[in-house]
Amino acid sequence: MNPLDRRSFLLGATGLAVLGACSDPGPDAAPTTTLPPTTGLGLPPPPPPTTAPAPAGLAVPGSPGLVDEAYFQARVEEYLRFAGATLRPASASGVAVQLALARRDPDYEWDIEAVTVDGFADRWTQLDEWRDTRDFQFMYFNWLLVHGQGDTPMTRLDPALIDAITRRMIDNRYRYDDPLPADRVDHLWYWSENHRIITLANELLAGQFFPDEVFTVTGLTGAEQAARARPEILEWVRERGRFGFFEWHSNVYMAKNISPLLMLCELSDDIEIVEAAARGLDLCLFDMATHHHRGAYVAPHGRTYKKDKMTARDEDTFDVAKLLFDRTPGGFETTDSTTATYFGLADRYRPPQLIIDIARDDSVTVTRERHGIHVNSREPISDSPEAPFGYDFKDPANLAFWWSTGGIGLWQLAEISTAEADRYRLWEGDVFTQIKQLSDVMGGDVERIEQWVYDNYMILNLGGLDEANTYVWRSPHVSLASVLDHRKGQMRDQVHIWQATIDPDARVFTTHPMTALPESTNWRDDPIPGYWTGEASMPRTAQFERTAIHIYSPLYDENTDPILGLVFRYRDFTHAYFPQNHFDEVRQVGNWTMGTKRGGHIALWSRRATSWRVYDPEIHATDGMTEPFDLVAEGGPDNVWIVEVGTVADGSFDDFVAAVTADEPIVVGERSEVSVSWTSPTAGPLTFGWEAPFVVDGHARQIADHPRHDSPWGTVDRLDPVHRWERDGQVLELDFDAGTRTITA
Repeated sequence: MNPLDRRSFLLGATGLAVLGACSDPGPDAAPTTTLPPTTGLGLPPPPPPTTAPAPAGLAVPGSPGLVDEAYFQARVEEYLRFAGATLRPASASGVAVQLALARRDPDYEWDIEAVTVDGFADRWTQLDEWRDTRDFQFMYFNWLLVHGQGDTPMTRLDPALIDAITRRMIDNRYRYDDPLPADRVDHLWYWSENHRIITLANELLAGQFFPDEVFTVTGLTGAEQAARARPEILEWVRERGRFGFFEWHSNVYMAKNISPLLMLCELSDDIEIVEAAARGLDLCLFDMATHHHRGAYVAPHGRTYKKDKMTARDEDTFDVAKLLFDRTPGGFETTDSTTATYFGLADRYRPPQLIIDIARDDSVTVTRERHGIHVNSREPISDSPEAPFGYDFKDPANLAFWWSTGGIGLWQLAEISTAEADRYRLWEGDVFTQIKQLSDVMGGDVERIEQWVYDNYMILNLGGLDEANTYVWRSPHVSLASVLDHRKGQMRDQVHIWQATIDPDARVFTTHPMTALPESTNWRDDPIPGYWTGEASMPRTAQFERTAIHIYSPLYDENTDPILGLVFRYRDFTHAYFPQNHFDEVRQVGNWTMGTKRGGHIALWSRRATSWRVYDPEIHATDGMTEPFDLVAEGGPDNVWIVEVGTVADGSFDDFVAAVTADEPIVVGERSEVSVSWTSPTAGPLTFGWEAPFVVDGHARQIADHPRHDSPWGTVDRLDPVHRWERDGQVLELDFDAGTRTITA
């Protein structure tokens, strides 16, 4: 059997072929409220950056409690000048940068004639053939459609380009269950958390821009298209208020939440949508701010890749954090940040100053959060599985919700998902071609599929984000963050369990690899799950302040299932990323490896003896590092790793090394009978185990059932629709049920 990519296997291995229905609004849907009249094609005119009127309920830029406007404009100007130094006429975001600069400066000139229809030929093919990620491209083209019809020569794009975008918006298919012509196939991935809001936002704006046009696929008018997207956008934002982010703390996909929400704030003429998007944006930025340390998004990540996790400089969220928080050593990293770019065109939305101040706060803090929804994959198979929070597993209208949790490998969804795949010809799309092999193995028999998924949940639910309890200890010099006791022993394809961070480059984490390291000199190359991306098996993790314990013990192997054993064979070791080149000094004492930089210290202990793996840069990518960075614990996939972080405030590096190594950790038992004890120099005596509680200095510590958010800035209970945070007299209160956003300076 040929290797399968992540999406193909996730779907095919479970026989699940659809990721969710986007139902039409019912007769009780709320009426649309509009902003003041628009001009031209129904698009909002591009007013000057600092004088645009805000819709009712959205505070005008410069209002008390919002980010200081002079600071914001200076940050935007710095990014736009950086990104605009090179003209990229075939990039929608590159063109948007030039339009933003031209709007800000009447004397600014650029080669607008270089932007042609032919320059976007590859994009037209992607849109015309209904290829995957076309929703991203429509999101970027929305900004050109609005701001490329300005009243000056430097903001007026070729009308032929505007027409090309317009036609494709009207011809686009916005939902997997829309009519599908017999001679067409739709390849778009509609169903992750970020794709849901992006496709809905695109549909609403296209309908708003062209309310009287009849859309090709549905036969609905633009106004009708917008009306059906509207309640689902509001519900998506409300879900984030109730459950947090399913793709929790993703340093990739948080950017893809920020982008559509900012787009709705700026381009929609619907007051309620604008206000809801602002609440959603505040929540995105607040989550980033509370986990921001020296430019890095230091949280554990529900979804990420090697390309984003080895250094903060490669995070998709890096430049927007640099723009808003400006706590990053060095400058901006990419000229193609769609999040940072579109803040340069933002006239309405401004983040609260409280969020900026939290990101820049140098006090020592602990933040605990709870995201997502737990589904019991070990619940006995039945015809009527109990669905949490009333989201019936059998109702196609709820599939968008369930599949956005990553719950692809749940037996509870097998029946409705296979039926929807058959009904809407999903098997014909690119992401479904390979997995027909696996579907055919099961003969399309739903009962066999359900049993197979049930028996192999630890493998087949590899994309399941599930409920996540996250924990971060943050100080001016170093931070430590983990997701606690999350799906222990099971496979997770894109997760990042824990991370100790000193700065964007000096960071340490462990993984249990699925594959061998690719023989490639491209640093970004890594399968999913791979050598650095994801976990072949999740550890059981606990953390208290600056100390954490990670116990690896996979619940499966290649003999678990004869089919899956052909696809998933994990490595017989665990390993750590410990980039020696990015530390001032690294020492090893026994099974401890310790590093220091800029007043921050990190110590890592392994039960199994470790050794540095040396790579030939002619064969394997090293990102320019000359010292080994891959610390491997050979001998088995089961291991215990302990981490402790410290700061110069507690003493020198010598003092830190002496304190950490004063007591040797004790580990007894194997696999599911492992227990650990150690005396931390800061937390005191610790005990933990595969089944045992986490006990710190004689007190059992909570590693599950966190509040939605708990930090020095406030506590939000699980499912509470009201989020209230305070700092130095500033207050931000978001009510996701009442639909209000209250900001107090």
